[in-house]
Parts: sequence; C-alpha cells; structure tokens
Amino acid sequence: MKITNICCIGAGYVGGPTMAVIAQKCPHIKVTVVDLNSDRIQKWNDADANNIPVYEPGLSEIVKQSRGKNLFFSTEVDKAIDEAQLIFISVNTPTKTYGTGKGMAADLKYIELCARQIARVAKDDKIVVEKSTLPVRTAEAIKNILDHTGNGVQFQILSNPEFLAEGTAVEDLLSPDRVLIGGDTSEEGKQAIQALVDVYANWVPKERILTTNVWSSELSKLTANAFLAQRVSSINAISELCEKTGADVNEVGRAIGMDSRIGPKFLKASVGFGGSCFQKDILNLVYIAKSFGLNEVADYWEQVIIMNNHQKRRFSKNIVTTLYNTVADKKIAFLGWAFKKDTNDTRESAAIYIADDLIFERAKVAVYDPKVDFDQILFDLNYLETRTTEQNSYYICSTQNPYEACKDAHAIAILTEWDEFKEYDWNKIYENMLKPAFVFDGRNILDGKKLKEIGFIYQAIGS
Repeated sequence: MKITNICCIGAGYVGGPTMAVIAQKCPHIKVTVVDLNSDRIQKWNDADANNIPVYEPGLSEIVKQSRGKNLFFSTEVDKAIDEAQLIFISVNTPTKTYGTGKGMAADLKYIELCARQIARVAKDDKIVVEKSTLPVRTAEAIKNILDHTGNGVQFQILSNPEFLAEGTAVEDLLSPDRVLIGGDTSEEGKQAIQALVDVYANWVPKERILTTNVWSSELSKLTANAFLAQRVSSINAISELCEKTGADVNEVGRAIGMDSRIGPKFLKASVGFGGSCFQKDILNLVYIAKSFGLNEVADYWEQVIIMNNHQKRRFSKNIVTTLYNTVADKKIAFLGWAFKKDTNDTRESAAIYIADDLIFERAKVAVYDPKVDFDQILFDLNYLETRTTEQNSYYICSTQNPYEACKDAHAIAILTEWDEFKEYDWNKIYENMLKPAFVFDGRNILDGKKLKEIGFIYQAIGS
C-alpha cells in the first residue's frame, strides 16, 4: 500500500512535531493533525508560527513551510479518520489517579476512546499506529475493539514509539538514532509494516529503521526510558556520597563517562529528572512486573523513582537548612520552571515539587522562565492539590525579567539548565539581593568559582 493520506489524533508534544516533519519530508502525503482542543488547534494554525503551542528549536520554521500545503490542523476528527489510510494515535496516557493500578498503571481511557471512534467512522481498511507510550499488549486491546465493529473493515495495528528528547525533538526527528516499527507477523501485518517503513524511508536511512513484533516494540519504549532514568538516579545517588566525602560529582561523572562501556550521556548530577515520560514509563514497568508476580523486578525499577524523589526533597531541605532553618517570608528566586531547557513542557518538573516544599515552609517564590507563563505555573501547583489557587497565588509570582525575579531575594535556585542563565550580569544580580546571597545550582551549569569571587555563597549538587 502506498500511503498518500495520514491522520494523527492528538496535537501535543509528540503528534505535532512528528507530523510536521513527516509533512516536510513527504510533500506527496497529506498530513492532518486533529484534536478536540480547539484552542490548541487554533494555536497550531496561528499566522505567526512562533505562537504554536509546542516550543522546540526549529519547529516553527518547519510548520510554516508545510502548513496549508500538505500539513493541516483541524478539529474535524471524523473527517480526517475517514479520509486517512494510516492513523497515528498520539494522545495522552497519564498515570492512573484512581482505581486498580492507581499511581502506577497507565490510564488508557483516551486510547480506548480513539479506538472506538476509529471503529465507528472507518468505512475502508486502515493501518492504526500506536504513537503514544503504552503498556505491553495494548495493541491487542485496540485490535479487539476495532475487529468487532461488525462493518467488515480490516485493521492492522502497528507500534511506532517515539524516542524524542524534548528540546532536541526536531533534530531527533530529522536524524533519528532509530525508528522502531512493530507489527503482526502475518502477511497483512508485514505489508502494513512496510507501508510505514516506506514513509520514514523518505529521509531515514533504511539501516536505522528496525522492525519487530508489536510486543517487543511496546516494551522497548518503556525499557529505553527506564534505562536512561536509571542513569540519572545513579549519578544523583553518587552526588550525595560526593558531598559527604569531598569528591566532586562532575569529576566522577567525567571519569566514568570516558569508559567506552558506559559513555558520558545522562551522567550529569542534578535536582532530578522530570518530563512526561521517565516517571510514567518506569511506574508502568513496575506495575507490569507486579501484575506478573515479578516483585524483585518491580522493586528494582521502583528504586529509580524513589531516588529521584529523594533528590528533589534533599534539594529543598538543603535550602531551608542553609537559610538558618527557616525560609518563612523569605524570597526565593527560581530561575527555570520547565523540566529541561529548550522546551515549554513543565510536566513533572522538579521545580514544581521544590516550590511546593518551600511554600509549605511559607517562603515567597518568584519564578522566571523564558518559555513558561504564570498561568502554567499556577496550573502545575494546583495539579498537586495541596493548596487552593488563592493560597498558591499568595506565595508565588512570576516575571518576564530575571533581574526582577532575583531583586531582594535571599537565595536563587537554578531549576532549569537554560543557556541564557550563564550569560547574566551576576554582579548586578548580587548587588540587588539581600546579603548573604545564596545560589543553589540544581543543574550544575554556573561557574561556581566566579560566583564565589563576586560574593555569592554558592552550592551545587554533588560538590
């Protein structure tokens, strides 16, 4: 089957960028991204491409090149499903907050709704592609729904997990390490796999396109994120030992990273990992292991999450302890709220939990982030359901000026590794802070020696 019409259900951090790149690289294919959130679709269609809802370096230019030509954003979900030969499902799969599996299992209600909608609308054969991160054997449930529509339509289910790193998503899409496609081993399944392989082969070298059975593909996504998160928690565990022994975690990380068997990536100590994937996928892995009675396996992976949570609590506790065991009515400036640089995604950001801890200690928190607005900051705090909006508003504020955020502050906490933080006039910041002036570098990005020469009391993770 030669694909000429693609639909993607879900216009978020995965669906939007992925479809924009496919449209750019495959001008012969019509790509329609649909979402029930009309405000989100309106932003994707904004005449000023810089106002699109997902911030990724280079993304706005790619959207601008193809939008209105072969890339379309719409709320007409049924129409797009009906016209498409290949349908990507790229909707949210959050951790369940209720019922069996609460706090661990993936909530698949949006996936099921998509499957039922496809089943209701489809009048001809379709290839349905799982793009969302899903538990192993979810494809079986989707196929069961689709195959019992009674209208004679044949469906092939593929797993095509994303391996994007936010902040470098465009680069990852344009030149991926690998594209993984899992499908059925039947003749029809192989044909469906090949149809999707042919789409990616327009720009991805064929040796980087891997094909597996659908179960291996689903599990590979969870495993990849678990391994990466494990490295972060491992170096963070060593960072605490470094602080007690006088070692420097940056030097330790550099030394072990030069071992070709280990490599240097994901060995930078920090306040902890965030984002939509790592914690959710590990908890999913833990739940799957427990459901099969593999308790030792579950305990092993759960420790990665325990260590990450400990690192965040340790950071906020250190701020309180260092500021003479009280931060009540003290201004703490946060530089960064997004979970990492070059993205406006705040999901599971360490900053949220550090702020929550400090607000409980009645600190006044002022936030500056170049891509995150105050409404999002309040939403993130309210999502924790630890206080009302009014209570949160009293203790937290944000500004579009980093110098204003730091003015009259007792301390600064670096929570996101934005490059611009290194370029600030730190002499000016020091002059306008209350003394003694503290910097708690939760991302280990600043020149500690220089800051100490200015007069700051500087603390970094693991040194």
